[in-house]
Amino acid sequence: MSYVGPDFDPPRPRRSPLRRALTVVLAALVPGALLGWLAFETLGGADDGGPGRAAGATSGTAGSAGGDPDDKPGASASQSPTASAPGGAGALAGKVVVIDPGHNPANFAHTAEINSKVDIGTHKKECDTTGTTTNSGYTEAAFTLDVAHRLRTLLERQGATVKLTQDADRPYGPCIDERARIGNSAPADAVVSVHADGAASGQRGFHVILPGAVHEGGADTRAIVAPSRELGELIADDFAESTDTSPSNYVGDGTGLVTREDLGGLNLSTVPKVFIECGNMRDSKDAALLTSGAWRQKAAQGISEGIVSFLRG
Repeated sequence: MSYVGPDFDPPRPRRSPLRRALTVVLAALVPGALLGWLAFETLGGADDGGPGRAAGATSGTAGSAGGDPDDKPGASASQSPTASAPGGAGALAGKVVVIDPGHNPANFAHTAEINSKVDIGTHKKECDTTGTTTNSGYTEAAFTLDVAHRLRTLLERQGATVKLTQDADRPYGPCIDERARIGNSAPADAVVSVHADGAASGQRGFHVILPGAVHEGGADTRAIVAPSRELGELIADDFAESTDTSPSNYVGDGTGLVTREDLGGLNLSTVPKVFIECGNMRDSKDAALLTSGAWRQKAAQGISEGIVSFLRG
């Protein structure tokens, strides 16, 4: 008798109870694993930048657990991870921004020159100063130049033409009257002078300095008071949000805005201009922020967003 034919199945070996149990388990697990894999591929894995990634968790982002590469000596602002300011590439095409990094790192070696007096319209004042430092010796001049580099990178990505009043490329200065002339002759659509304060310990926070209405001697700020205030208010709002810091607790009555008529860089300006004191270097809590590369990136981001909002109207 033939055992071969379409209607006949040859006898099969008996399966043990253990094998039958394993078969049932595998049958249940495989479909679930397949569904999980399909969902992962659809949404994007944790390392591919898809929706599965937590907000702000990109590799190398300033402030990530891996540390900030810009805290390493010699790292340039162009190498730093940066978020884009609002508007996208080309949003500031045709706009000119002058960034004025307060003080020159070499001023310490040229005290006679920076102590010479220059005319600021209302009176005469020293050419420049050395700036302040943290208790550990980190200088305001180093801070302002670092933030200026980061800010320049952000604004150039938006298409702006960016000029610095100094880039540690001269023996001292420039003097405060020349700093104003650089912005005027650019001619700049906006000028921001970057600083950090040297107040008493316990005095914390940032403030933006606006020009007062000055019309005396060679100074006439009347035409720039209103647009400068608009620029300053936008920067203050965006700086606070970006850095998660509060306005000064010692000047400005909590507004983060201060009007002054004794600063040559403002008195002699004919274009919208403000100063920003990003924090107090003499306070240990503020100093911890100012000396952090990740925080300086946030500071530059906040300033840039204010400038972009101002220039785009």
